[in-house]
Amino acid sequence: MEIFVWIVHVLAAIGVIVLVLLQHGKGADMGAAFGSGASGTLFGASGSANVLSRSTAILAAIFFVTSLTLTFFSNAKSQQAGLMDKQNQVSQSVPATAPAKPAAGGAGDAGSKAREIPN
Repeated sequence: MEIFVWIVHVLAAIGVIVLVLLQHGKGADMGAAFGSGASGTLFGASGSANVLSRSTAILAAIFFVTSLTLTFFSNAKSQQAGLMDKQNQVSQSVPATAPAKPAAGGAGDAGSKAREIPN
C-alpha cells in the first residue's frame, strides 16, 4: 500500500510541476495584445485558465493527501520501533551511582593546592 501511495505522490508532484509550467502568467495577455498571437492556443483565450487551474488544484489536493498519508505511515513505523521505550529500558537497567565524596581535609586542602601552583 505504501509503495502505491509513493507512486501516486511522485506522479502528482510531476503533474503539478508540468501544469504550473504550462500556465501563462499575468503578463502573457499583454504580449498577445501586441501581436504575439499566443492567446488563441489549445484551449482558447479564456478556457485554458479554467481547465489548467482546476487540474492544478486537483493534483495539488492529491499531493497533499498523499503527503499526509506518507506521514501517517512514517509515524506508524516509528511507533513500532519504540525508540523511547528502548531508551527507557536501557536507563532502568543501568544502576545509579552515588557521587564520589571529596577527600578528607576540608578547607585545609585549598591552601595546600595553592602552594602547589608554580609562580
